[in-house]
Amino acid sequence: MPMTAEEIRTLRALMEYEAARTAPPRGFPALPDIPAGRYTDPRFFQLEMAHLWRKSWLLAAHSDELPAPGSYMTWDLAGEPVVLVRGEDAVVRAFFNTCRHRGAPVAMAAHGSGRRLTCPYHGWSYALDGRLLGVRDAQDFTDLDYSTRGLVPVRCEAFGNLLFVNFDQHAPSLLEWLGPIAAEWEEFQFDQCRLAARHVFDLECNWKIAMEANTEVYHVRSIHPTTVAPALDDPRNVNTLYANGHGRMVAPTPAGMATLDIMPVDPRIAQVDTVGEIARSCTQSYGIFPNLVAPLSQYVIPPLVFWPNGINRCRLETWTLAPPWQEGLRPDLWTENDGQKLCAVLLEDTEFGARIQKSMESRGFTGVPLSYQESRIYHWNQGADRIIGIDNIPPELRVAQVIGEEWMYPNDPRLEQLHD
Repeated sequence: MPMTAEEIRTLRALMEYEAARTAPPRGFPALPDIPAGRYTDPRFFQLEMAHLWRKSWLLAAHSDELPAPGSYMTWDLAGEPVVLVRGEDAVVRAFFNTCRHRGAPVAMAAHGSGRRLTCPYHGWSYALDGRLLGVRDAQDFTDLDYSTRGLVPVRCEAFGNLLFVNFDQHAPSLLEWLGPIAAEWEEFQFDQCRLAARHVFDLECNWKIAMEANTEVYHVRSIHPTTVAPALDDPRNVNTLYANGHGRMVAPTPAGMATLDIMPVDPRIAQVDTVGEIARSCTQSYGIFPNLVAPLSQYVIPPLVFWPNGINRCRLETWTLAPPWQEGLRPDLWTENDGQKLCAVLLEDTEFGARIQKSMESRGFTGVPLSYQESRIYHWNQGADRIIGIDNIPPELRVAQVIGEEWMYPNDPRLEQLHD
């Protein structure tokens, strides 16, 4: 449901507070430098690979990509081979795309459909729910227990039409992971929005460099002077920190402008009629740990997802979700010519990211002193260290846990300072 009138009044008051302040909020901690090695040191990169991508909920697919029982798709952006398949019961399940015989992939095509999954190497076949069904020359296998040789499952849960996977069987549920954000997202009808576009681009920088450009507005007037800056009242931006490393920004658009005016959406495209005042008049964007940036509006839901592809390379996924559209009007917020190239705004960020990477690899890069405006980045790093395990990280690569629970939603010491 949309924000209540009281929540809107509070958020508007915080916008004015942010615009009027002359220093960080009283009591907000000084942020120690982010160690340079978190972007360049192979040790930290290996810790990320071993922990962040194995213990977090990761956006993998949209239900439109698995339209009917027997539909399957392969996915490996997190460094593990996965196959997602819709069963005869219409439930989408995920498995390691690894045959239990000699380890070959059981699904080769990016997308396909069938009544079972059959390994192309030796012909072992599996049901859509992962059970081992058949083994070629079964008489030559002594005491093979079919019940223990099914495909190894990967946790798969949905939020609306978005499908997430998690490699940790002991992780909290997806709804627990999202926490209060799940309720905040109800007004956008994720269960009704269709997948309009999904593209992947290779970038020449550490994945966090690319992602962080989408979690603060401090860079907007420098990097986006003619694109984003005219449509974003950045002094009134309000950051909110959530548990598990998540964050949110809400920044009003200048008077007379509407949200997404920086990248106009065809007015003939249907709107999500339950979206409330804030999303219609502000840039409202969420960072979902570890790698999902989700701007939201009444027109489209256009997630950006960032994946490591080496310590100094990454992949950017651009998604556009929208209410059902008329034929010929399929929206794609982030790319031109159906994925031929990124739009101007993303090019401004990504092309500069490659330059940042080269500079970070120099001896002149010693660390990152973050401002209060960039607190979501520091908050993310605190969450990363907790997921990795602080004791697993070399001391010189850790961040101090200085932002306490008192700054986590629903707590907000700024509220007590509104009328100071």
